[in-house]
Amino acid sequence: MRPVTIFTGQWADLTFEQMCKTASEMGYDGLELATWGNHIDPKKAAEDDGYVRQVKDTMKKYNLKTWAISAHLCGQLVGDVYDRRHNGFAPQSVADNPKAMREWAVQEVKYIIKAAENLGIKVITGFTGSPIWNYWYSFPQTTQEMIDEGYQTIVERWSPLFDEMDKKGIVFALEVHPTEIAYDYYTFVKLLEAFDNRKTLGMNFDPSHLLWQGIKPHLMIRELPDRVYHVHIKDAAVTLDGLTAILGSHIEFGKTKRGWNFRSPGRGDVDFGAIIRELNEIEYNGPLSVEWEDSGMDRLRGGAEACEFVKKIDINPSSGAFDEALKK
Repeated sequence: MRPVTIFTGQWADLTFEQMCKTASEMGYDGLELATWGNHIDPKKAAEDDGYVRQVKDTMKKYNLKTWAISAHLCGQLVGDVYDRRHNGFAPQSVADNPKAMREWAVQEVKYIIKAAENLGIKVITGFTGSPIWNYWYSFPQTTQEMIDEGYQTIVERWSPLFDEMDKKGIVFALEVHPTEIAYDYYTFVKLLEAFDNRKTLGMNFDPSHLLWQGIKPHLMIRELPDRVYHVHIKDAAVTLDGLTAILGSHIEFGKTKRGWNFRSPGRGDVDFGAIIRELNEIEYNGPLSVEWEDSGMDRLRGGAEACEFVKKIDINPSSGAFDEALKK
């Protein structure tokens, strides 16, 4: 069976040892490491062997392993057009300074690449940001040239970072997600083409962000089998009732008046059965990483329930046809 891990980003208020203890008690096999909050310091993990040993020893103490490390927040800053919301993703010393913020973000991704190498991790999950997300609705009128320029900007900014990953045998699993340059099937395919289909770039498959857009998530796996580098188990529910709207209406997550909400795995509309079968079809053996986000549920109960849920749905493919005996 595949290892069941938990993404630590939503638990970043805990110390690293508290996170390990909590994950172990809930039944997880490992962690997808967030690089913000109180967990992993990328610079220290890149430069301090003693710190790396401490991280490894703490995980070992709680019988945990790690297969992926996150570059979500700093990665967002590599490709985005900045506004005041981005100040929360970077140190106060670079706040409201787009040039300094991007320089910090690029260096932070470089630290994460080295940290991954030191920790024996081969997959970096994350975001790329997007210089054209504000063009998602083509008014004022948007030309194809403007869109293409945005993709080229991402290629220019990320290619040097991908080069560093290639040197260390590490791949980047982009979480296909609104606000990213690739937020659905066709935008992700366009991004792969922009990078000449280089193998460094793959997908952190997260069905929750696809579902509410009207996509059948499992088809992303079927159509792009060689690009599934990491898998998030995250649920969402669409609740369009005639007044609610698919764009969320600027209503906070968790409020029932929203047209959709993230839900604890198994409590939403994602067809995880179809997803597991597609993962079996492509022989994906990596971790199933719970990204737990449900504003309407206690997280300790939700995290434990999610772990149990994933272990229940993760089935092995059959070793033979169900009617084999009849053929004989």
